Formats: sequence, structure tokens, C-alpha cells
Amino acid sequence: MASGFSLKDQLFNQEKIRYLADLFSSADASFDALAFEEEVMSKLLGLELKERMAWIAEVLGRNLPETLPELAPILLKALPEPLDPGKRDDDFGDFIFAPLGELVVARGLPDHMPLALDLIEEITQRFSMEWAIRAFFHVDKAQTLKRMEAWAEHPNYHVRRLVSEGSRPRLPWGTSIPLDVAEALPLLDRLYGDPTRYVTRSVANHLNDVSKKDPDLVLKRLRLWADERRQEGKELDWMTAHACRGLIKDGHAGALLLLGYDPSAQVEAKMTLKSKNVRIGEYLEFEVQLNASERTPVIVDYIIEFQRSAGKSSQKVYKLKKAIIQRKMFALEKRHLLKGDATTFKLHPGHHKIELLVNGVVRAESAFELLA
Repeated sequence: MASGFSLKDQLFNQEKIRYLADLFSSADASFDALAFEEEVMSKLLGLELKERMAWIAEVLGRNLPETLPELAPILLKALPEPLDPGKRDDDFGDFIFAPLGELVVARGLPDHMPLALDLIEEITQRFSMEWAIRAFFHVDKAQTLKRMEAWAEHPNYHVRRLVSEGSRPRLPWGTSIPLDVAEALPLLDRLYGDPTRYVTRSVANHLNDVSKKDPDLVLKRLRLWADERRQEGKELDWMTAHACRGLIKDGHAGALLLLGYDPSAQVEAKMTLKSKNVRIGEYLEFEVQLNASERTPVIVDYIIEFQRSAGKSSQKVYKLKKAIIQRKMFALEKRHLLKGDATTFKLHPGHHKIELLVNGVVRAESAFELLA
């Protein structure tokens, strides 16, 4: 990411505020676009991203009718055309519409829930309402799930995706919801065969969230879907790998077997470090050699055990290679940058260890000294 880049300034700025103001002034002659823009901008630049969403919603609400039934026709008229229904992926929409979800939640819950859900259905076709919809679970979980059942068959794939994304257990930036991980699975049963990657990626991400709490539940569902054959084989393979990525990283035997990587496979492994002394900012270079007497699919990862402050240590898993080996030496090389200026992970000089994982099992290890 380039130095000086600001996501909050890219997503919420004066140009975007003016665009939103123009939409509402076109929908309602009494809406003062200039006054709205000036009030929003008086405070916007001092706020963080989610705070900006809340502030825009607050100011917008002060310039529109107080009740949702009165506000709803204006909001619907202000919305631009839905996102291109012909696309299949990577069309998240314009962030400037995120505050509309906040406004609907503030004005619609709990007294006007059906109308609020109708509005969320429309807005999500312009920008994902995956954060806003989570508030509905806290008001009436049964009604929210019932509406999601209908949305799972919606002709617009953005609405179908909202069913999975909005009910995810660990949605990034999203608030928690009072939903057991198993309660949303019937919705995913209706979505996993979707023809759009935007939806199936959400389903896979949802299952990956569930796997952190109940791995066996996820593996059982994936086996069921494979038996049902309602999704094209290649796409379901991709979904399975994506849904199990956390489990694979943790070396979960059941997930590895499901993906065709046998933890008990007879594989000989050797790892050789180019140097046992590496400075911060340099590359840790190593070579891996694998051998097997029969055709063996392998997924190869490596773990580095880092020194931390106060004499503690921590481990990080890194992906290396997927391959099939058979009756001849399979070799690969890796250069791992031991970055010294990372903002999220500080390196400390001292004794470090690297382990080679083949199908989730440690097959070789070595030590090195990290120098300042």
C-alpha cells in the first residue's frame, strides 16, 4: 500500500458527500444539499472510517422525515440503478451507501422491521448491507431468518450473498449476533449451489468462520454437499479448499483428508538452511527435498517460531507448495524475508526455529540465529 494512502479518505470525502447530497435533493425538493454537505464536512475529516459512516447517517437523518414510513419513499427514489446484475464477482458497490443502512436501522428498529428489511433488500443491491443486517438479529432473530430464507432465492446475487455474509459468525468489522453457528447452515444449504463466485466465496468464508468453533460440523456439511452434487465439481472443490483454509493451516487431519492430503502418507523430507545466521532485514533461505515411494499429493507449509519480548515465543504458519510427488526427489527453494520494519509484527534477535510441515505433520526442522 502506498505511503500516505487513506482508505477512509478514499471512501468518504467531499466528492462522495456531494454525490449523496445530489441524489437526495433530486428525490426530495426540500432537501438542502448544500447545508447537508457543509454540516457533514464540518466534522468528517476528523473521524475514523466507521465513525464517518455513523456521522453521515446522523446528519442525513436530521435532513429527512423522522419516521421510516415517511422517509422510505424518498430513500428509494434517491437510490441509483442497482449494480450490474450481469457480473459474477468483485462488485462490492459504493461505500457511500453504507450510512443508509445505519439510518434504516436507527429509524426502523424495532417498530418498522418489515419495512426496514424491504429497504435493506434494495440498498444491498447498491452496496452490501452485511453490517446493517446484523442489528436485525438482535431485535427479532426468527423474522430475520425467515426473510433470509426468501432472499436465498432472490434473482439478484447481491441479495443472495447478503444471506450468507450477513449471518457469518465472525464477519470483519461486523458486530456479534445471537446466532448459533448451526442455525445458519440451512441457509447455506440453499446457497452453496449458486452460479456466482461472489456468493460461493461468501459461503466458503462463512464455513471457515464456523470451522474455528466446530470443525467437524463444517467437514460434515462439505461431504453432504459433495454427495448432493448441486454445485459444479470444480467450484465445490474451490469452495472446500477455501472453507478449510484455517483448518489446513492448523494441520487438521480431517480437513487434510477431505482435500486429498493424507497426514499418514509416507514421505521423506529434508530441509537445509543456506545459513544458520540471518540478520533482520535479510532473507532466510532454505531448500526442501521430498521423496515418496508412491504417488502422493502433498501440501507443504513451514512454521517459524519467533522470539518475542520477555523471553516468550510465538509461531506463524506460511504456505509453501501443493504438489504430487512420486518415486523421485522433489525439490524446491524458498527465500523468506525477515522484515524488520513491519508495523504489526516486531522481530527480536535470538534463537529461532523453522519446521517443515507436509500434510500437516512436522517432517523436518532446523534452528537459526536472528541477528540485529
